[in-house]
Amino acid sequence: MIFNAAENDLQGMTDLLLSLFDQEADFSPDRSKQERGLSLILSNPQVGQLFVARDETGAVTGMVSLLFTVSTAMGQPVCWLEDMVVRADQRGRGLGSKLLAHAVAYARAQGFGRITLLTDRLNEPAQRFYARHGFNLSEMTPMRLIT
Repeated sequence: MIFNAAENDLQGMTDLLLSLFDQEADFSPDRSKQERGLSLILSNPQVGQLFVARDETGAVTGMVSLLFTVSTAMGQPVCWLEDMVVRADQRGRGLGSKLLAHAVAYARAQGFGRITLLTDRLNEPAQRFYARHGFNLSEMTPMRLIT
């Protein structure tokens, strides 16, 4: 089952983010930064929503995060799918699809007009996964300035 994340999920979610950022080209894992980011979302529900999957022991096995903003192009609230990761030993069982479906259903129910996400350019399996769930490539090119 999928649940709203709680403070006691912080350690498990941080562990998942460390594994995610260990494989991403643009980011490096840093436990204190990942904990701080997750805590900011947990303590500010207007910023975003975190969802987790737990096994029978209560351990976090997967997570997905949505961050909220407004699109002036669409004239309505939209969200970013910031992070989605499933524990390595739980992959291939449909858990990622369940997490994503839950996040999409939540976004629709809250009236968000669009969900945007980024994947590594070379991560073709992730791109195929999101395409199977209705996401399309954008003509936009992400750029960033670290301040």
